[in-house]
Amino acid sequence: MSVNSADPAARLEVVLVKAGRTKIRYPADALGDDGTRIAVRAPWAGSGVRDFGFVRFEPGDVFTEYYWRDRWYSVKEVRAADGSLKGWYCDITRPAVVSGGELVVEDLDLDLWRSADGSDVRRLDEDEFAESGLAERDPAAASAALAALGELEALARAGGFAELLA
Repeated sequence: MSVNSADPAARLEVVLVKAGRTKIRYPADALGDDGTRIAVRAPWAGSGVRDFGFVRFEPGDVFTEYYWRDRWYSVKEVRAADGSLKGWYCDITRPAVVSGGELVVEDLDLDLWRSADGSDVRRLDEDEFAESGLAERDPAAASAALAALGELEALARAGGFAELLA
């Protein structure tokens, strides 16, 4: 299914699955779907404030999210309620699937953060990834996940995601 980017009323339900269970689900406005990349926008879907120490996600934040059917990650531009850019939060996931009004991705535990000014690029949750057992259960998927993290980190350190998200 392709989302009609000309239809401003198009909505998708974003479903993030982790270890076979739905971790979070939330409605998002569909911004576009070129057959490979899907873009959506949604307010912060978490409950309350999530303070990571290096960034706070809070009510009023807006996430413009990019998912790919052929890549092992998603990139989320995070803006505060006043429109100021906080940075980009990237999830390492299996490629996205869109079906029946849902955009479904499987979270593979690895994440990457890049601050708005690029001074802070950090890998996240590598311990969770190691503990997940994915490398033993599905070595090909673990290898793809680590390659995706490396690709995103290289982009983040080389100036950001502008070309990727254009």
